[in-house]
Amino acid sequence: MNNNKQTVSVLFMLFSILFCVCLIAANVLETKQISVGSISLTGGFIVFPVSYIINDCVCEVWGFRKARLLIWTGFAMNFFFVAMGAICDLIPGADYWNNDAGFHAIFGLAPRIALASFVAFVIGSFVNAYVMSRMKIRDGGKRFSARAILSTVAGETCDSVIFFPLALAGVVPASELPWLMLWQVVLKTIYEVLALPITVRIVRAMKQHEGEDVYDTDESYNVWKVFSL
Repeated sequence: MNNNKQTVSVLFMLFSILFCVCLIAANVLETKQISVGSISLTGGFIVFPVSYIINDCVCEVWGFRKARLLIWTGFAMNFFFVAMGAICDLIPGADYWNNDAGFHAIFGLAPRIALASFVAFVIGSFVNAYVMSRMKIRDGGKRFSARAILSTVAGETCDSVIFFPLALAGVVPASELPWLMLWQVVLKTIYEVLALPITVRIVRAMKQHEGEDVYDTDESYNVWKVFSL
């Protein structure tokens, strides 16, 4: 057995932890509505795009295989957090506990919204990683900025197109859904663009530190090969 194929570096582990924290934090922050100028958003906007930036960094340095492991790890940890929150929400509170409404507002995620969130996250994240991987091969490793932005547009578009109809159809007027989806994609892409100078420096430092710059030539993009490293 080639142990290098079955292990991950400390740096990858740290990025994975940050990725999972971002996803879990986004779930909690989504419960607050915020305004950016005249545009209404959820609080998750301030942290969720970071998960796409991490996805870009991991796919660029370690390739699609490690990105696949990252995505499924994030999914599993987020599912565990949501499930534990839902179970705790269902357990009756103590007699002296008087904050059931507040706790339910944060952890009582409706099954429909939870399902929409999980499906949208997995598909959007894998689309993001796939576009990053294929563009890197096509461009011979050049134009990282372009593929970071375009992969985000592709991933966030899939995420929004899946999440909003599944989660909010029949709740939000049908005429408003396309605008909600559009603003999510536009603002999260702007977020990526603003963070790009930092992302470029981080990726360069990661490649130097790890001594890796993986190209997914002849890679299998089967998303179920979780432990194929």
